[in-house]
Order: sequence, then structure tokens, then C-alpha cells
Amino acid sequence: MQLSAPDSSSLATVSPQFAGDWISALRRCCTDGQLESFLQRAGLHLSAGQLSHRVTLDQIVRLYQIAAVETKDEMTGLWSRPVRPRALQHLLTTVREAGTLPAALHRFSTFWNLLLDDYRIDLTEDNATTGLQLVPQGAQPVQRFGHMLILKLAHGLLSWLAGYEVPVRAVHFAFERPGFAQDYAAIFPAPVRFEAPCSAIVFETGKLGLPGLRSNAELNAFLARAPRDWIFTRFREHTQSLKVREFLFQTSWESCQLPDAAKALNVTPRTLMRRLEAEETSFQAIKDGLRRDLAIRDLQTGKKSIEEISQDVGFSSAANFHRAFRRWTGAPPSSYKSPSA
Repeated sequence: MQLSAPDSSSLATVSPQFAGDWISALRRCCTDGQLESFLQRAGLHLSAGQLSHRVTLDQIVRLYQIAAVETKDEMTGLWSRPVRPRALQHLLTTVREAGTLPAALHRFSTFWNLLLDDYRIDLTEDNATTGLQLVPQGAQPVQRFGHMLILKLAHGLLSWLAGYEVPVRAVHFAFERPGFAQDYAAIFPAPVRFEAPCSAIVFETGKLGLPGLRSNAELNAFLARAPRDWIFTRFREHTQSLKVREFLFQTSWESCQLPDAAKALNVTPRTLMRRLEAEETSFQAIKDGLRRDLAIRDLQTGKKSIEEISQDVGFSSAANFHRAFRRWTGAPPSSYKSPSA
């Protein structure tokens, strides 16, 4: 998948609770000392055994790349059987030979059904849609991060083959709606439903074009960057909240109001407000989320003072910024600054 111009996906962060599901899985395949080392090297730390800060895309990528190598499990404890090194390379080689994107999904399901014991991945097709669903093989508890990751991997591989981010019609999860449900909007470019019979990802068959030709060099580059190119959505033509966030990122967001965003998206302010409410968010919440992520980026980079950052994200005083940042993250800005800054 070719890299496009920078967008707000590069700034996206997820809650410590969302990433905490992954930490719980990692504990199954490494010692406490190893886990502490992995987290330290990824720029993360635990407080009372839990993550205490929002987690950036860069930190997720670093943690995955460290843990996948050192645990010798490319799914880092998320399934009952370890996924041995080079499995993802073989998966890419397999799906690369598919003549159509639905055929690539079939190859994806066949590959994982050779490796997984606790779930079977079924290809689902009807007159309008094509998708994958995870069918449990036994009564094991649902690993939320594992379900997210394997469905997003299917989407990422399909997009890599197509050369563009393939639209997703819907995503379903077979677990209760968590308190951090909004984090899934940073991962999937589609409405997400919880408490479904099976976890699943669904595509519109008519929008699944032909795959492109992918060279060995492109395959190796995808693997080297994993999971950067497939875990976070690129914020293109998907939910209204992601469209609004991207519009704010590309414009003078400080003075931008809801009517400005509505005009840019060719809808009325009332329609935009209603659509955002349907996605359980608001214009101000999206704007604050972007301000939070911009601030986290600059705090971790360490090139600006807290006073400079507070002005950059639209606060008249550092004190107001401190209060807002605590409300957004539950922690003071200073706790996000790099130790080397």
C-alpha cells in the first residue's frame, strides 16, 4: 500500500484500557521482567500493574515489533497457540497470489484455520457482501485485542493488495461494549457493533476491486513496518467523526466551528450534529481529541515547553491547559514528557 500525505491518523492515540487488553495477553508469553523491558523500550510504563497513559501509534508499533521477536509469537500471546516467526511473511505470500480480493479473504481464512485452535475463521458471502467471522471452537473467554487485531489484519492485507484503503461496511464484536468503545474508531473505518453473535468484518462485494501486483520488496517493506500499515485507519472516506477530525487537521482548526465543518462536508450543521450524535460523539469532543493528541505528540517529542504547547493547542494560559489535559487523560502534561526531554 503506497504511503499517502500525512494525516491525523499519525497522531491517533488509544486509551490505556484498550492497550491494557494487549498487556494482559503479553503476560501469558513472557515473564514480568521481560514485559517490563518490552514496555520500557517502547516508551511505556506500568503503574500498579496497569498502563496509566494514552498510547500512541508509534508506541504500539515499537511494542509489537519488540514483543513479536522476543516472544517468538507474531500474535504476542493473543491466541492459545503461539504464531511462530515468519508466519506473517507466509500469509502475505499466500494472499499476494489471489486473483481477486474475495479470493484473498478466502486464502486469509484458510491460512489462519491451519494455525488457530480456539477459533475458526469463516468466509461469509451473500449477494451484496463478503466478510470474515470468528467462530469459537470451545468456551474460552474472548480476547478483545486479539479479535480486533486479526480483523484489522484482514483489512490491512486487503488494502495492501488493492493499493488503497478498502472501505469497510461494518465490524461486529462478540463482547460487551467496553467503556473505551470510542477507541475502535481510530482502528476501523466503519461503524462498530458490540454484543454480536460472532466477531466479524464485512465488506461490500461491489467495492472489492482487483488486487495489484506486489513485489518482494513491497512485501518486505510491509513486514518491516508491521503493524503500522494495517492497525490504524487512514481516516479517508469513512465515519463522520473521522471526516471531521481529518478536516480539522488539514485546516485552521483553532477557530473552526461546526458550521465550517458541515460546509466542507456538504451537509447542514443540523445533519452533521445528528450524524455525530449517532456515532456517540460531538464536534467539540472530536476537536478536543485532536488537541489532546497534538499535545501528547509535542510533549513526547520534548522540543517545546508546556507553556508553548498550551498556546499551540489553543489555551490562553498553561493553567487552563493543565486542567483540560487532566480531564482528557486523567494525568498531568508533565507525566507525558519524555525522560530525555
